[in-house]
Amino acid sequence: MLLLTACGDTSDSAAAPDTAAGASATASVGVAGPQGDGVRKRAAPGPRVPIARPREIPALGPRTRASIPADAKQVLVVTGEDYDSSRSSAVLYTRDEPARGWQPVTTRWPAHNALNGWTDEHWEGDLRSPVGVYGLTHAGGLLEPPRTAFPYDQDPLFSVSGEGFEGEPLEGSFDYVVAIDYNRVPGVTPLDRERPLGQERGGGIWIHVDHGGPTQGCISLTEDRMRELLGALDPAKKPVVVMGDEEALER
Repeated sequence: MLLLTACGDTSDSAAAPDTAAGASATASVGVAGPQGDGVRKRAAPGPRVPIARPREIPALGPRTRASIPADAKQVLVVTGEDYDSSRSSAVLYTRDEPARGWQPVTTRWPAHNALNGWTDEHWEGDLRSPVGVYGLTHAGGLLEPPRTAFPYDQDPLFSVSGEGFEGEPLEGSFDYVVAIDYNRVPGVTPLDRERPLGQERGGGIWIHVDHGGPTQGCISLTEDRMRELLGALDPAKKPVVVMGDEEALER
């Protein structure tokens, strides 16, 4: 049995081309005056063409946007309702055409985060989800993977039992998981226990199947949405998760 400690571990944007705004070159026309002198008239300037800028992900501030790697083409944005809230929502964005910028490819999904909300400095056992931008490099679960290009580790160690903070059953929570690269070695199974920042900084922060209540540190989505997410994630697009309460993400 894998304890829910795995959910908290208590044991480019491309720049728009620099094009001209569409002003026409001013043509000159010679017109004979009364004395036969040439009088030069300027042609009226053409209409200004607005410069198209790549679309940004809404509700993210400059610091958060700058933290998204230039080579990332997929971003899952998880926005908490409040600093101390365990409720949040998630939207997946892609950037397949740099000139167009970020485009949403899902509806807004309901989600849960940690019992006590969010933190900029996560510690083991604080029951808060870490704010930040983190890579998504490996997945796994108790069940066979849905159709996905993402690395996936099926293992019976993803079994879980017991009750959550609101008395809800935890069984099935780890049927599908995506490891969040907070205090872990990227690209290895979610079950890996190595903690580069030290055990005291927590770990085992995953995106997993929602069990109907707050988590110990993870993000949870309904099973259908987890399957949809796994089907959409593409390692070639260097996916990341941007997560935090609304105020933190606006920084």
